[in-house]
Amino acid sequence: MKRPHSFAAQWILTALFLTCLLNGCSILGNHSRTGSRDHVYIHYWPVASGDNRLRLAIKDNIDLKGVVTSVGSEYVAKHNPPAASDADCLAIARQRDVRIVGKTNLSEFTAAPSGMNDYFGTPRNPLTKRRRLIPGGSSSGSAVAVAKGSADVAFGTDTAGSVRVPAACCGIVGLKTTFGLVSTKGVFPVEPRHLDTVGPMGKDVAHVVEGMDLLQNGFAARYRTVVAAKPSAKKIRIGRLDLSGTDPKVDRAVDEALARTGFRVIRLDQNFKMKWDQAKKDGNTVADAGEWISDQEYIYKSGVRLRTIAAIVLGRVLYPAQYRGALRRQARWQHALAQVFKKVDFVALPTLQNLPPMVPRIGKIALLEARMLIMQNTAAVNFAGNPALAIPIPVDDKTIPVTSLQLVGPRFGEAALLNAGRLVEDEESKH
Repeated sequence: MKRPHSFAAQWILTALFLTCLLNGCSILGNHSRTGSRDHVYIHYWPVASGDNRLRLAIKDNIDLKGVVTSVGSEYVAKHNPPAASDADCLAIARQRDVRIVGKTNLSEFTAAPSGMNDYFGTPRNPLTKRRRLIPGGSSSGSAVAVAKGSADVAFGTDTAGSVRVPAACCGIVGLKTTFGLVSTKGVFPVEPRHLDTVGPMGKDVAHVVEGMDLLQNGFAARYRTVVAAKPSAKKIRIGRLDLSGTDPKVDRAVDEALARTGFRVIRLDQNFKMKWDQAKKDGNTVADAGEWISDQEYIYKSGVRLRTIAAIVLGRVLYPAQYRGALRRQARWQHALAQVFKKVDFVALPTLQNLPPMVPRIGKIALLEARMLIMQNTAAVNFAGNPALAIPIPVDDKTIPVTSLQLVGPRFGEAALLNAGRLVEDEESKH
C-alpha cells in the first residue's frame, strides 16, 4: 500500500509546484507586506528609548489579544478577526509586564521546514553574510528576531522540529518542551492531540531559561537547583546516537563538543538507531496528516499558497492508511526511549544532518522542502513527547561558523536539559 501512496504524493507535489512556478510565485517575498523591512515581523512594535524590560517576540500562530493571528497566510490575515484573548502561554508574560515587541513571521500554516514565506517575505538569516542561508522553519521569524537582537526571547511552536530547526539554522538556542507541559490553547493547531508544543528561543541558555520561566512559574528556581546539584559534566552520561547520512564535519563537531565538555559518552547501539529511524518516519507522518486534519478547509481559499496546499494535500494522502498505523507504534517508541534513559541522562545527536542550505532559485523549492525533512533529526522527539534542546557548537567550515547539537532528555526534564546545555555553552565560550 505504501508505494501507491508515495507515488501519488510525488505527483501531487510535482503538479502543484510546477503550477506555482508557472504562475511566478516568489520564494523571497519581493513584495513584502511584513511589519518590518527585514521580514522578521508581521506586526512590529519597536521598543521606545529607555525601555529596559525583557523584549519578547511571539510567533504569529499564537493569539495576542486585539491582533489578527495570520499564521503566515495572506488569506487568514485578510479574513480573520483579531484575537479576542491571549493564548494561555502568554499569561505569565502579561503578569510580569514583559515588553512584547512583535508577532514574528513563519511558514504559512507552519507547513514548511525551510521557513520561507511567499507573501510576508522570508526573514534573512544573519548567521553568515557570504551565503543566503534559509532561516529554517516554521518559526523562522522568531529565530531571526533573536539572532539579530531585536528580541531577547522569542516563543515558537514545535510540531516536528519547528523551534529546533530554525535555531540550528540561525545559530541560537531553542527548546522543544515536553508535550502537554505548556498549554496550547489559543495556538493555531497542527497536531494538538499528539505533537504540538510551545517553546522558548534565545541567543544563549540563560535567555532560554528566562523564556521557560515565562511559560512555567517557578522554572528559574528549579533550574538553579539543578545547576547547584550538577555543576560539572563529570557525572552526566550522554548516549551518543549516530545516524546514517550525516555530514562527517557535523558529526565531528558534535563529538568534539561532547568531549570538550567532559561528559561520559556512551555509544547507542544499532537496534536503537533503527527504532529512532522508524519514529522519525512516524513522527513526520503524523505531523503531515495533522496539516490535513487542521487545515483542509483552506485548500480552496484565495491567497493560500500552492506550496502550502501541496503540504495539506500530502497529509490527505497519508491520513487514511499511514496516520493510524504510526499512532499505533507511538507507545512502543515512548517505552523504548524511556528504557534508554535508564542507562543515560541525555541522548546527543546533530539537530540537522548537514549545514543549513542556501535559499534556492525559483523552481528548486520543492526539492529543498523534501531535503529539509530528511535533514532534520527532530520529529522522533515530538513523536515521543520528550523535551529537546538545540544549541550552537563550532564547526570546521569556511563559510558557516556553527552547527547545532541536539540534546534529548526525559519527559519534564527541561531544567536538567538546560543545565547540560549550559555546560556545553560554558566550555565553548573558552574556545
